[in-house]
Amino acid sequence: MTKIKAGQALAKVLVDWKIDHLYGITADSINNTVDGLYQERENLKYIQVRHEEIGALAAAADAKLTGTIGVSFGSAGPGAVHLLNGLYDAKMDHVPVLAIVGQSATAIMNTNFFQEMNQDPIFADVAEFHKQVTNAEQIPYVVDEAIRSAYATHSVSVVIIPDDLSGQEIEFNNFKTASIKAIKQAIAPKAEDLHAVEQALKAAKQPILWVGKGAFNARQEVVAVAEKFSLPVLSTAPATGVMPTDHPSFMGSRGRLGTKPAFEVSQAADLVLFVGTNFPFARYLPADIKFVQVNNNLADLGKQRDADLTVLSDAKLFLQALLKLDYSVAPTPFLKAAQADKHNWDKWLQALAQDDHAGLRAESVMAAIKKNAAADAVFGLDVGNNTEWAIRQLPLNQQQRFSMSAWYGTMGFGLPAGLAGKLSFPDKQNWTISGDGGFAMVMPDLLTEVKYQLPVINIVLENQVFGFIQHEKLLAHQAPYGIDLQGADWAKAAEGLGAIGLRATNLAELKTAMQKINQLQAADNRLPIVLAAKIKNVDPIDTSFVPVERAIFGDQMVDQYRQQYAIAEDQQPAFSQLLAKFNA
Repeated sequence: MTKIKAGQALAKVLVDWKIDHLYGITADSINNTVDGLYQERENLKYIQVRHEEIGALAAAADAKLTGTIGVSFGSAGPGAVHLLNGLYDAKMDHVPVLAIVGQSATAIMNTNFFQEMNQDPIFADVAEFHKQVTNAEQIPYVVDEAIRSAYATHSVSVVIIPDDLSGQEIEFNNFKTASIKAIKQAIAPKAEDLHAVEQALKAAKQPILWVGKGAFNARQEVVAVAEKFSLPVLSTAPATGVMPTDHPSFMGSRGRLGTKPAFEVSQAADLVLFVGTNFPFARYLPADIKFVQVNNNLADLGKQRDADLTVLSDAKLFLQALLKLDYSVAPTPFLKAAQADKHNWDKWLQALAQDDHAGLRAESVMAAIKKNAAADAVFGLDVGNNTEWAIRQLPLNQQQRFSMSAWYGTMGFGLPAGLAGKLSFPDKQNWTISGDGGFAMVMPDLLTEVKYQLPVINIVLENQVFGFIQHEKLLAHQAPYGIDLQGADWAKAAEGLGAIGLRATNLAELKTAMQKINQLQAADNRLPIVLAAKIKNVDPIDTSFVPVERAIFGDQMVDQYRQQYAIAEDQQPAFSQLLAKFNA
């Protein structure tokens, strides 16, 4: 066997698992490990971030975008703790991430040395797999085991390595066992379950299909099932794009990041075919809706809502089985009303995007991105009102993809997601969309985009307020205390960090900025771009509750809601009015 340092053996394991880059900051407690990465630098690129949190968030975004494990590292003590935010994001969104954590040398452990911590308990909650190696020979084996665990459990693995161990020589040849991703056995639906679903669909008058990330590789089947059975389709926000967003039967998402038609159609449904998701807000649907849940995880069936019928199956196999049924449904009044509701909603958003008489609207910026984004663009979304605007308007109807901090919801996700997107897809156009609050948290890592010549287009929506929290305070009738933000010239700040800075305060400037971005891309620009879009502080429409049915909510509540969000009744009538029209 060949003798090499254990740190290099670790790097070889990563390369064998087809990992081509990882993020981190070196330090005295992890220098020997980083030296091992240096020995494999031809095949494994070390991306030096300016904060370990950014590296861990980027690793999570890598996993979300590619399905391949993301990897980051940090030193003992503060470096390790900085990783936690990104690791929790990976845990909450069930994606495989490996964190390599430095530790004090073995000779000084347990002596209360500088930065020495008992790190394993810190990671016990966030990581399914967390081990500290005790000798150099263990390092490649434990790292290999950690990667297998992360893939198998769709979660986080942490390996803690005392620095002196990774600098020791060991005998190591690459493992003979093929490094393959752990793939769960596909589960097909049982015939009796499929028959029960068929009967439920035939009995329903107003059924809908609701899909999640479990249907991510089944776009063709989702569209075909929707069209075969005349089903309006909703998705969870993270699953946006599972069905093309411009399909007339796609209603969008229900909830704060949702749409008016998604709320109304799901309220009016008498059956929900809930496929490939464990959406927690399903518990707020009306109690009398028949609920059919399809999931490949037995533990998730009935977890969020007591289901009338459950099917243990992979989403794609279930949808393919539905397509083999020998009946179909012609377009119903319910479907036609849903499509009309979606059409009206889209027209309303388009009208908002053309209005800048009192300042630039966020909808205008989203429309400009939609117009100029490539058919295979990659988007990284931050957290806040910017997420609402992005989910509602971004084009996710061709080969585009995006990542977001879905269930952990950490601000500052946008920029590291852009890092990950450009490194994983270097030949694709990459955009990030952030509010000024989230961008300020992570902006120094614009230097990382500059250093590695990553021409990400970073959109900053500046309204100088924590807008998402502002809305909550408005609902709670609380004073707007603690939500105002100090403004900055983000374009000039970007230029100071070596990036290209652009500004837009109205539609004309926005158009000019987009033209400049297109020119830079055509000229093979290698610098990141920051477009600082100064938008007016408008509370975006809250679609978690859409009280526009006068017979249910009364004139006062309906009028107040319509006035608050400027949704005129002649432009966006209530769903019941549309349904009555198509039933006539």
